[in-house]
Amino acid sequence: MGEASIKQIVAMGGGGFSMEAENPLLDQYILGLAEKEKPRVCFLPTASGDSDRYIVRFYSAFLKFPCTPTHLSLFQPPTADLRSFVLEQDIIYVGGGNTRSLLALWREWEIDQILREAWEAGIVLAGLSAGSICWFEEGMTDSVPGSLNPLRCLGFLKGSHCPHYDGEAERRPAYQRLLSEGLISEGYAADDGVGLHFVGGSLRENRQLPPKRRLSA
Repeated sequence: MGEASIKQIVAMGGGGFSMEAENPLLDQYILGLAEKEKPRVCFLPTASGDSDRYIVRFYSAFLKFPCTPTHLSLFQPPTADLRSFVLEQDIIYVGGGNTRSLLALWREWEIDQILREAWEAGIVLAGLSAGSICWFEEGMTDSVPGSLNPLRCLGFLKGSHCPHYDGEAERRPAYQRLLSEGLISEGYAADDGVGLHFVGGSLRENRQLPPKRRLSA
C-alpha cells in the first residue's frame, strides 16, 4: 500500500492496454506511481460486464510487467471479504464500458465506499473511459445508446470529466454545449492517449500518447 498521505488518481481519456497494446507508456507510468519493485495491480472490469476477453487482455498485458496482476469480478467474487481484497492492492485499474452500470453495481456491493477508503489510504486509483469518468463528481457518458448526457459519479475529484474528447465527433460539441447551458459543472476533457494525474485532488500533470480506437463510457 502506498503512503497514506498521498492520494493519487490517473484518469485516462483513452489509452493503456485496452486501446494501445503496442504502447505501454501510460500503464508503465501508473505502475511507477506505486513506487514498488513488484506492485499488486487489481483490474476492475465491471463496466464491461466483467468481460472474459477484457480480463484476458489485462493479464496478457500486465504479466509482461514487473507486477502482480489480479482482477475483481462482481459476478464471480474471489472472496466474501471484498474490502480486504481491495485494500491489499497497490493499484486499482478500472476498465471501460458502461459507466452507469458500473456505478450501480459498485454501490450495490459497496465498492464505492471501499475504493474511497483505498484512495485515502494511498492506493493508486486509475482507469480509462468509464474507469476515468467514475472518479469525478460528474461525467459525460454514452451509457444510454444514442445520446451523451451528464451522470453523477463518485465525487472523489471535483468537477466533471469528458473522455475520448478527440475520439468521437460529437464529444467535444456536446460537452461544450452542456457547459454553456449550465447542465454540467466545469471540468476536464481528455483526448484518447491522455492521462490526467491528480494528487490530493489537484491536477499535477498530464501524459499524452497518440490516440487509437475508443471505448464506450
